[in-house]
Amino acid sequence: MFDKILIANRGEIALRVIRACREMGIASVAVHSTADSDAMHVRMADESVCIGPPSSTHSYLSVPAIVAACEITGAQAIHPGYGFLSENAAFVQVLEDHGITFIGPSAAHIRIMGDKITAKETAKSLGIPVVPGSEGGVPDVETAKREAAAMGYPVIIKATAGGGGRGMKVAKDEASLESAFRTARAEAKSAFGNDEVYMEKYLQRPRHIEVQVFGDGKGRGVHLGERDCSLQRRHQKVFEEAPGPSITEEERARIGGICAKAIGELGYAGAGTIEFLYEDGEFYFIEMNTRLQVEHPVTEAIFGVDLVRQQIKVAAGEEMEFEQDKLSIRGHAIEVRINAEKLPNFAPCPGKITHFHAPGGLGVRMDSALYDGYSIPPYYDSLIGKLIVHGRDRHEALQRLNRALGELIVDGIDTTVPLFNALLAEPDIQSGDYSIHWLEKWLEKNL
Repeated sequence: MFDKILIANRGEIALRVIRACREMGIASVAVHSTADSDAMHVRMADESVCIGPPSSTHSYLSVPAIVAACEITGAQAIHPGYGFLSENAAFVQVLEDHGITFIGPSAAHIRIMGDKITAKETAKSLGIPVVPGSEGGVPDVETAKREAAAMGYPVIIKATAGGGGRGMKVAKDEASLESAFRTARAEAKSAFGNDEVYMEKYLQRPRHIEVQVFGDGKGRGVHLGERDCSLQRRHQKVFEEAPGPSITEEERARIGGICAKAIGELGYAGAGTIEFLYEDGEFYFIEMNTRLQVEHPVTEAIFGVDLVRQQIKVAAGEEMEFEQDKLSIRGHAIEVRINAEKLPNFAPCPGKITHFHAPGGLGVRMDSALYDGYSIPPYYDSLIGKLIVHGRDRHEALQRLNRALGELIVDGIDTTVPLFNALLAEPDIQSGDYSIHWLEKWLEKNL
């Protein structure tokens, strides 16, 4: 087992990893920019190293600075959290070259799943169902028209190196295809330095379902059910729950079994998430995230497991503790992402926290790096906390979420808490009848 782990991240996820390290008796090293010198993850870690100025490019994304921090402190492994360098194959390769363990999958697996076309081809070869679409990149408008005619409108054009909704456009008919194609390519070039795009059939009212998988790197894989992440704004998740309210036991066993088998055949090590669009009882592969997800706590809640602990154990060469026949779902869990944003436009709202009170009680977990007097810097993602609740069933989880939101106090800035208060009053949310388009339509009418 490792003696010391460096966490190459910030905020609540850095704290999450530090807590797991402390429970395992492992020393932790926090890295931080000058803007984060008074951040909670810096205070909580056993050691800390400043790695650069506020800009992520020159701090949290600086591979030389992070490797140097490892060498200075003697950290044997790096946990990347999510975002930043968590899915950067080149970074993982550098660590391997320096004899530093990356707590996550191999550079090869990150590389395979980091390219959307290669990922789709790999998924298909492993028996994972995929959305009907182009076999590879679509080089020009004429090819796009032929592909669209073959699969039928509407279609969605996506950047092969994309993510977060960038380089992604929908064409409802041939008249709108050329504009959508050119816009998607331009956005992809600007955001990722790669203008290659591909096309898929655009589903009308799908849900976003993701399957949590875990591999031991030696040919064994398991699944830990699914999460429904359909409530999204601009392709960004805001509300996640597990198990999915629309998924039957038979469907869960079927798609989970396919995913676990695929992970084993890949020889994948650690946590990963295979994401799908789900419509009319069918699952269609979107992508695989080769890291811990923001919403991993809902899976931990219903299975009673510690995913970060297992990531560390597998990376250290120890046995994965998961056995498929011993994994069973207990109750229902919901997570809401609380951002420092001002409604109705969701404008970032950094500033000083004059008072913070986290909700508590049975079945309530608050993952946040806030504290009284903390100043949220303007340089990073606006996520400031995740409120997770667990109940015996979905109804109890919703009631608990409503109660916990009422207890949460974040003074000094605006947050997205009012959004969740409003959503909990909606019949569709109460019944679980929503798709990936539901929230955008609701926001147009209500905010």
